[in-house]
Formats: sequence, C-alpha cells, structure tokens
Amino acid sequence: MNTSRRVNKSGVEVEYRSVLLRRSYREGGKVKHETMANLSALPDPAVETLRASLAGKTMVEAGASLQIVRSLPHGHIEAVYAMARGLGFEAMLGPACRERDVVMALLAARACAPSSKLATLSFFADTTLGRDLGPVSTDDLYRAMDWLLNRQGTIEKGLARKYLRPEANPEKLALFDLSSSWVTGTHNPLAAFGYSRDKKRGVEQIEYGMLASRAGIPIAVRVFPGNTADPTAFISIAAEIQDLAKVEDMVMVGDRGMITSARIEALKKTTLGWVSALRNTAIQELAEDQGPLQMSLFDEQNLAEISHPDYPGERLIACYNPALAAMRKHKREELLDATEERLKTIQKAVIAGRSKDAGKTGVRVGKTLGKNNMAKHFTLTITDTSLTWVRNPETIAREGDLDGIYVIRTNVGQDAMDAAEAVRVYKSLANVEKIFKTLKSRDLHIRPIYHHTEERTRAHVFLCMLAGHLTWHLREALSPLTFTDEDRPIPAEPVAAVNRSAAAQRKASTQKIDDGTAAHSYQALLRHLATRTRNTMKMTGTTGTFELLAVPTETQHQALTLIHDHATTYRK
Repeated sequence: MNTSRRVNKSGVEVEYRSVLLRRSYREGGKVKHETMANLSALPDPAVETLRASLAGKTMVEAGASLQIVRSLPHGHIEAVYAMARGLGFEAMLGPACRERDVVMALLAARACAPSSKLATLSFFADTTLGRDLGPVSTDDLYRAMDWLLNRQGTIEKGLARKYLRPEANPEKLALFDLSSSWVTGTHNPLAAFGYSRDKKRGVEQIEYGMLASRAGIPIAVRVFPGNTADPTAFISIAAEIQDLAKVEDMVMVGDRGMITSARIEALKKTTLGWVSALRNTAIQELAEDQGPLQMSLFDEQNLAEISHPDYPGERLIACYNPALAAMRKHKREELLDATEERLKTIQKAVIAGRSKDAGKTGVRVGKTLGKNNMAKHFTLTITDTSLTWVRNPETIAREGDLDGIYVIRTNVGQDAMDAAEAVRVYKSLANVEKIFKTLKSRDLHIRPIYHHTEERTRAHVFLCMLAGHLTWHLREALSPLTFTDEDRPIPAEPVAAVNRSAAAQRKASTQKIDDGTAAHSYQALLRHLATRTRNTMKMTGTTGTFELLAVPTETQHQALTLIHDHATTYRK
C-alpha cells in the first residue's frame, strides 16, 4: 500500500491511496518488480484478507463454527514453571535433556497434585504436561529419578552457594532438623522401627534431615534408616555443610535433642559455630542448690545471660515465657488427672479380684505412668489385693518452678550474636518445622513412601525437597493474594510470642485483600490458577487444529506478575 499527499486545484491537501499487487523476480542478475493488479478500489477488509492469504494464513468464513477439541488445565503448571525458570532453577538441575524435562514435570505434579508416581502419569495426561512431554512411561519416570539422584550433590551445592553465601546470608546461619515418614511394604532396606514423629505406631519408617536457610528455604536433605538417632544424623550433615556452602565459620542451629553434649565436643574440633538448648535435666541442675538459674533473674526482664563451670567457653541465655509457663502448668494438671483416672480403672480391677497378682498389676501400672512420664509425681503401694497412690507434691512443685523456662546454649560470641538475637535464632527452627508441614500434609504429601529400593527412596525424598523449595517461593510470592502474613512483626521482646500483623488479621476476618477481591488459601489459589486452560481448537469442515490459551482472570494475571517479580528479586 502506498500513500501520498497532494494539493488539489482548490488548494486543499488530499491523501491518495494506492494498493498494488506486485511481484519481484530476478532477470539477468537484476531484481525487477512487476505490478500485476491495482487493488485500490477494494475495501480495506478485502485487502487485509488477501494480504493474510498470500502470507500463508488459512482464512475462515466469519460465520463458520469454532470447535474446542480438547481443554486442558494449564495455569497451575504455568505458575510452577514460571517460578522455576525465573529463579534459574531449571538450569541448575542440569543440562537440557529428556530426563530433566521429566524431572521438571514430576516437580510440577508434586507441587500441584501430589500422588504416587503411577498416579502422576494420569495427572500428566489430564494437564498440558502430557501434551508438552509426549508419551511418558513408568520407565521414563524412574530413569529421570535415577538421573536426579546422581546430580543431588551438584544441585545442593548450587543451592547452598545461592542461599548460604555471606552476601545472601550475612548471619552465616544454617538450620537443621530431623523428621520421619512411614514406608509401605517390607522390602525397603532403609525402613526400620524407630521414634515416629508422625505418631504412626506399628509401621516401619525412614528418617530424613533437612538443611535450610534461616528463612526456611530447603537447601539439602539426607535420608537415614528409620532407627537413626538425632545426633548421628546431625553429625552426618555437619560434616558436609562447610563443603556445601564454602563458608568456614558457619553457625548451625539445632534443637536440644539434635546437638547434644557429645556432638558439641565433636563440633569443637571444627570451625562450625552452633546454637542449641539445654535439656530439662540440665536446666534442673542449674536451678538446684542456689545455682545460677533462679527466678529472681526474671524480675525485670524475660531473659538473662548466665554462666556455669560445666559449660566452659559457652554462653547460656536463660529465658522465661509466662504464657508458656501457664500452658505447661495447665497441661501438667490435665496429665495428672488423666493418669489418676487410668489408675482408678486398674484399682477397680484389683478390688473386684480380676487382678490378683501384685507383679502383673505393677507392670500395668508402670505402663500407665510411663505413658506421659508421670511416674515421678506419684507414690504407689501395690499388693495382691490393693492399689493406692498419692501425688508427690515435692516433685510437682520442683517441676512447676521451671515452667516456662528454657536455656539457649551457644559458642557464638557476644560481638557476633547478642543474647536477644541468640533467642531469635533458636526460635527460627520453627521455619524448618514449616518445611516438614509442607512436605507431609499441607502441600506435597511425601508419605506414605511406596519405593522398595534405597536409591529410589532417596530420590523420592530429594524430589520432594526440591518441590518444597519451589513451594516456599510460590507461597512467598503469592502471599499478597492469600491469607499468609506478608509482614509478620518481630516483637521487641524476643521471648514473647510472635503475633499476626493487623493486615493479616484483617484479611482473615474480611476474607478479602486490600483491593476488595477475595483472599484465597494457597491451595485454593492453585486450584483457581488451574482453571486457566489451554484449548485445542478447530473449524468445522477443516482438519487442522491450533491452540489457544484462555485469557487470564484478574487474579491469575496478578499471580503471574507476583511470581515474575519475586523470581527477579531472588535471581539477583
């Protein structure tokens, strides 16, 4: 189309339009042009139709019927992939290959609809993952899991360098905690009976230790047999942490069952710092015979730094939480009453003559008292014909004196971490507990574990950890649209409980975000994202198809924008 402007005889500027159909050809080594037709008389829609047809596009009559051949959920998958690619996560998994594509699909499936590997194949078929991946077999899934396990060390080093390096982690802190999940079947070499943190009795389990940043971002995981003690697991990861992060003076944070006195002696031979807490028996020793731990310490404040010769080169920060004290007192009274009710049941059997052997009665009583560790609070008299008891007021009072008191233990100096910060650091272990909640029940459903080989079990747990990593970022990015507290206040008093912000309480009460639209739970938001479909379309009377993505709702558009902004921030 050519346009030109000229002034006519009346002195008015007029625009002239000419539409020519021309062809170019080469003759004698020169390019020449030939005008084949003048189309200036045609209306603009006809010109555009001819232009599109010559460009190879298929033109359809305006009144022709449009059919949707297939409509597949896509928005939730798109959200996971957008976060992974925005973070550079997909590239960190390894070089582009079929196995990496399947692993990414497994991660998306775990984040959106966690299930067994076989059920995941059905999920692929019912979402756009199936269209994009093509045919996938169970062998493809297991081959991808083996590929992922072989790359675990490289991937974890990449995550550690990103989240634990001094620039991103100026406090040089790493959190570690242990959990367990039960296993189905009888052939898993890692399965064993042990202390079940899921309170799942009578089934074998595995244990896994999680290394995380202070914010609770999963970085590395180690799988152990189901009967492994907490300290053994901690030493295993502590030996690797410096190599993972390439930071010499890292500070490890673990609970009182993890970093025991024996483990502390081993840590003293390294450059690792540590933050933990004393067990109740050790706290009682500090409080006995006018020891350094007395209630008068808390007359004016809820924490105080003390020392004791049994802990040379260490700092002890004693903390008192009145709310925790009241809760423990109430709980102890409940347990004492419940124990007495069970003892009365046994007493009735003895009086009625159904239990005539003092030895057998004693065994039954022992199990009852041991159920909630109440033996120290009762004095009993057992004969063949009677059972009596009285509460022990001295032990109850001694335990009550320590209600609400806990003691932080660390070798980190005052200059690097003051007493208040040491308390906050220890309490940050709650962020690892959130990871386990995400893994087990809230989002990813790591359990039960169906795999029968050690390698596949480790690969499954690692896959779930990586899905947990992406889920942490998704939850963080989407928090403005969910009930999550975006700006949880940090109390000036570190011992005090952390309460939700006023904005979060307002979202919970009104069920709306600031712009007046509905607030969602994280899982409900994923389900809403899934309603954005990718549709395979065709015209009646034609054989060709094309794909059309549904226009996002305002919430879906906001979600993708938030994901992009979050990924950009964390990729720097």
